[in-house]
Amino acid sequence: MPFTELDAWLSARAAADEFSGVVLIRRGERTEFSGAYGWASRRWPVPMTEAMRFDTASITKLFTSVAALRLVDRGKLDLDTPITEIVDLAGTTISPAVTVRHLLTHSSGIADDADEEAGESYEALWVDKPVYSVTEARDYLPQFAHKPPNFAPGAGVRYCNVGFILVGLAIEELTGTPYRDHIRADVFARAGMTSSDFYDRREAAPDVAEGWDPVLDAEGKRTGWKQNIFSYPPIGSASDGAHVTAPDLVRFLRALRAGELLSPERTELFLTPQVRHETDGWYGFGLEFTLEPDDSVWAYSKGGGNTGVSNMVRHYPAADLDVVMLSNAERGGLAVVQKIDRLVRAAV
Repeated sequence: MPFTELDAWLSARAAADEFSGVVLIRRGERTEFSGAYGWASRRWPVPMTEAMRFDTASITKLFTSVAALRLVDRGKLDLDTPITEIVDLAGTTISPAVTVRHLLTHSSGIADDADEEAGESYEALWVDKPVYSVTEARDYLPQFAHKPPNFAPGAGVRYCNVGFILVGLAIEELTGTPYRDHIRADVFARAGMTSSDFYDRREAAPDVAEGWDPVLDAEGKRTGWKQNIFSYPPIGSASDGAHVTAPDLVRFLRALRAGELLSPERTELFLTPQVRHETDGWYGFGLEFTLEPDDSVWAYSKGGGNTGVSNMVRHYPAADLDVVMLSNAERGGLAVVQKIDRLVRAAV
């Protein structure tokens, strides 16, 4: 597949400070393209390498979904069990009709802590609340659990980060293990993701790219760079924040498709569109699907974005390609994904 122009294009964008990160394109065991661009840290500066670990933001939802479905496979969880029967949510506005299935498919109707579909800023949550005060799943509850719902469970579809926080709490209740420890052992280790983990930004960890975004003046001109250390909690949750490398994300997708993480029934479920969103295509259990006019799957993927973070993991079934884009800046990543999508479309 012709990706010969991609390196020069990415290099030019990096030189213009329009992209900083890693791109990996694999077909089976063959690497079709790989490259690292820009800076892993702008303070020193440190050049990017392909071994860098990135905050994946919402890609973390895939790991939470797989962990939950593994509990289904083991008979410890039923997707149609109300979340209130697993997690103590007394005194909150979370309806007893909200099931784990609703939460994993963005159809629960519960209010998010920052409603991104309504244009609310997640970063704004931390203006008056210190980021270091939210490090465990239950710490998130005051930010959303008393808000009125957007709609009745199953009556609509609305992207909701905190639904996965509740699933993370359910995983802790059912396993007796802290969420992050469970993901390390039950997902990362089983998938061969040897370079992935949850890193606290207050601690030193090797090969972790720092998140930076440009500071712009009133005319849109860059006047400097700002790190994202106060933009969200310092360590990842069931909704977002796991740190992975590009090769580890490919390993995850391949282990999933090979049936190394879930039973055949649950693997098919995970790779099947579940609910239709009016503007964003189809949602599955964490994955998002782009369908062709004949309803075949053109691509399934999961992206993530935050201040100082932009990323995407995507599989094109017709081309048998796995694509990973990881960036430590909010700006620039989407253009890279769109460029690769056009190249794949042209080739297929």
